[in-house]
Amino acid sequence: MPQGKLQVVLVSAKGLENTDFLCNMDPYVLLTCRTQEQKSSVASGKGSEPEWNEDFIFNISEGASELALKIMDSDTGSQDDFVGEVGIPLEPVFIERNIPLTAYTVVKDGEYRGEIKLGLTFTPEERESRDFEVEESFGGWKQSSYTD
Repeated sequence: MPQGKLQVVLVSAKGLENTDFLCNMDPYVLLTCRTQEQKSSVASGKGSEPEWNEDFIFNISEGASELALKIMDSDTGSQDDFVGEVGIPLEPVFIERNIPLTAYTVVKDGEYRGEIKLGLTFTPEERESRDFEVEESFGGWKQSSYTD
């Protein structure tokens, strides 16, 4: 498994189910990768077509295989409403290093609840073992012409 930094560009969503009856909902996104959780800003009054245009950075280590997004509706005075969720496998971004802006399906109870658009970029961490390979290529005892 690769190690490095994952940049998530959270752009927008559309077609979300409005969980507020009298007014537009105030959606936000919880982004989770293993034990790291980050939260977008609340798109106040943006309803089912919110825009965020925010960047998030996650430190990727062994065992990270999915980015989970949970879309919530911020409610004052009561518990926030669950709008839907998305699970994005990370293997394609580890291989390609960059996944351009893509719309992912938002689901709730196994049913389509809209789309969320985001881009992913993975920057691998330089490994210390590479330093040794570089040093060895400059010569050493194997390439010495010294004889007794």
